[in-house]
Amino acid sequence: MTKAAELAKMGEVLTNSQIGGRRNIVINGGMNVAQRATSATGVGSGFAYPTLDRFKIVPSTSGRATMSQSTDAPDGFANSLKLECTTADTSIAAGEYFNLRHSLEGQNVQQLKKGTSSAEKVTVSFYVKGNASATYLLELSDQDNTRYNGQTFAVTTSWNRIVLTYNGDTSGVLDNDNARSLDLNFWLHGGSTYTGGTFTSNTWHGTDNQRLASITSFFDSTDRTLFITGIQMEIGEQATPFEHRSFGEELNLCHRYYQQFAYDTHGFNVANGGANSASQSTHIYTYYGGEMRATPSVSTPSVSNGYRFLGPDQDNSHSTIPNIDNAGKASVQFGNNQNTITKGHPFRLLLAQSGAMIKFDAEL
Repeated sequence: MTKAAELAKMGEVLTNSQIGGRRNIVINGGMNVAQRATSATGVGSGFAYPTLDRFKIVPSTSGRATMSQSTDAPDGFANSLKLECTTADTSIAAGEYFNLRHSLEGQNVQQLKKGTSSAEKVTVSFYVKGNASATYLLELSDQDNTRYNGQTFAVTTSWNRIVLTYNGDTSGVLDNDNARSLDLNFWLHGGSTYTGGTFTSNTWHGTDNQRLASITSFFDSTDRTLFITGIQMEIGEQATPFEHRSFGEELNLCHRYYQQFAYDTHGFNVANGGANSASQSTHIYTYYGGEMRATPSVSTPSVSNGYRFLGPDQDNSHSTIPNIDNAGKASVQFGNNQNTITKGHPFRLLLAQSGAMIKFDAEL
């Protein structure tokens, strides 16, 4: 082979392997960001993001678990997501399931070319371990066209890297929008509704009862644990080293879907404003830490005297913020509605007690 041919071949390998540039489509795959909490009990009672950002629990089971951000991780990682079975479910009804899910916007997966003759293969890699040997399944789930592709993977008592390459799908174009289009579903428990048909690994299809092979039930014993981290999804058949991003960058990516303002030991100043009239409700705006995916739902837990409107002629404390008005993708308006601030006087909204918090949720 000539030198020119060698260089051309090297360029082809580098291009196909995606060594450079942004590779990982998954957000928070290193399990570093946990805005809501670092541990949650009773997991499995409903759909929720209990701890680690961008990783949702999708359950229909009487089994329960504790979910936490663990420092038990393979070399090169600081954290993992840990699940511990706390209530077993050994009598599995047909429609039961328990998934760990990561959802992707359609506009972020257009590079898969799904639904075209040139649909790309994708490779998902991650590190796992458990308390004992187990077999689970990772499924790519197309929400726009109700199509699925699953492959099993083995868990041992040591950290192992799993690499799964999925065939491209020439059927079903993914919508180019900010809605949920593609899920990574880690199946940890499932009934006969999903196992009753013939399962074929790495094959796209649209039938519920062919979605699962025979897998271990995470809820077969209260001894069962699972650790997972380093989740990466990239175009092509080559699994490259995990793409570590800075904590700040990962946090900003998570802020598109969820963020919160929370009390700290010095209080938290949410926003400042000025009264333009003493005879009408007084409002102030605050901006989020970056534009969100969609208009978020805004909520505040009830905390006695946790939310304080403070001005030179007013100091009112409330268990919740009196009004939440005109939320948008970038900002929200809070209303005082006390009508006691003199026109032209400044005022501010404070989180004044431990537990006071404002949550902004635009999750998929």
